[in-house]
Amino acid sequence: MPTALIILAAGQGTRMNSDRPKVLHEVAGAPLLAHAMAAADALSAERTVIVAGHGAEAVQSAALAVDPEVLLAVQAEQLGTAHAVAQAAAALEGFEGDAIVLYADTPFIRPGTLAAMAEARARHSVVVLGFEPADPDRYGRLVMAGDTLDRIVEFKDASAAERAIPLCNSGVIAADCRLMFELIAEVGNDNAAGEYYLTDIVGLARARGLSAGVVVCDETETLGVNSRADLARAEDAFQARARAEALDKGVTLVAPDTVYFASDTIVGRDAVIEPYAMFGPGVTVESGARIRAFSHLEGCHVSRGAVVGPYARLRPGAELSEDVRVGNFVEVKNAQIAEGAKVNHLSYIGDATIGAAANIGAGTITCNYDGVFKHRTEIGAHAFIGSDTMLVAPVSVGAEAMTASGSVITGNVPDGALALGRARQENKPGLARKLFDRLRAQKAERKRD
Repeated sequence: MPTALIILAAGQGTRMNSDRPKVLHEVAGAPLLAHAMAAADALSAERTVIVAGHGAEAVQSAALAVDPEVLLAVQAEQLGTAHAVAQAAAALEGFEGDAIVLYADTPFIRPGTLAAMAEARARHSVVVLGFEPADPDRYGRLVMAGDTLDRIVEFKDASAAERAIPLCNSGVIAADCRLMFELIAEVGNDNAAGEYYLTDIVGLARARGLSAGVVVCDETETLGVNSRADLARAEDAFQARARAEALDKGVTLVAPDTVYFASDTIVGRDAVIEPYAMFGPGVTVESGARIRAFSHLEGCHVSRGAVVGPYARLRPGAELSEDVRVGNFVEVKNAQIAEGAKVNHLSYIGDATIGAAANIGAGTITCNYDGVFKHRTEIGAHAFIGSDTMLVAPVSVGAEAMTASGSVITGNVPDGALALGRARQENKPGLARKLFDRLRAQKAERKRD
């Protein structure tokens, strides 16, 4: 059955105490909205509709950045969840299939759970996602009649007996798309909050003689984010899941609780991640690579057998081929480093290409920015760049060429050549002692004054 997703992202999130729309706050380097939208990929959804409200323009821009084909709707007034879903009707006009309603501030529902809801639709007209929390608190309750869901009661409207029910409502609902909008049209707001509740469609469906069912998930999947404290808990929950999945896939995490992944981090089996490694968005680490302690990676690719760190930083566009070494306090940005090359100490490699088996000495800097434009540095295979070399781009150093330590290289170096770009050293016998004597005398005189 074709599936459409309706993701509600209209809430202001006043408890976040932020100018930014709640759903644009990030977990694992990605907005909450992007996490919810990932469900579209898992379900191969034919259409995804984002219902924005507070900060609609920013929310819509973020949604389009994730998926340019996403459909957009706006809930100008926040009158309840049924009212919010109703705003998606125009975007789904003519759609034949199921619709699943998700919430951008409840971003961690597993693909398998959504697949189970889609499967349950073969048995029930409406399917609700439920869970049994350790503390039911103020969640709406799912009132069952045997194996069938009879109705959903919001906490504000529930009796004492209904509040004692342990099975709670996550808010996620699946139904035939056309039926969902028919039922929403019948929803009223005669309740304690005066809102149009999407949950009322269950009772309306039952009144038509239609069946309703429940799929139960773990409480961790339904974690909602309404405050900064919730955001921190969501980050913890994501990281715990990501670390467990990495371990299960054969990745060695030396100290799992100290490693932080982004939402899209890919790490191959037999890779080793040492303590306090931090991954930003867009990182792939191939099998057998090693990321050493206190390294920060984002927007980069690390190939098999490469070693990064400790205390290294890989920025967007860094491409490390097999068996590359990037050592302590090295930063690489928008640079391709070929197989077996080494950049081991205290260097900046930006906007550059490093050839196979080249050796970059300590303190080397590619001077890539002239204040307006960025320029590239090309270093050939088996080249040797002496320590403390300044490579003033645009510049190239040929294959098997060498630069002398302390050089400032402003012109191209041919293959196999040695380049020296430094002033001639001169020694002045006895001058150091004379200078020190003079300086010490000046210091003593200042103390007397």
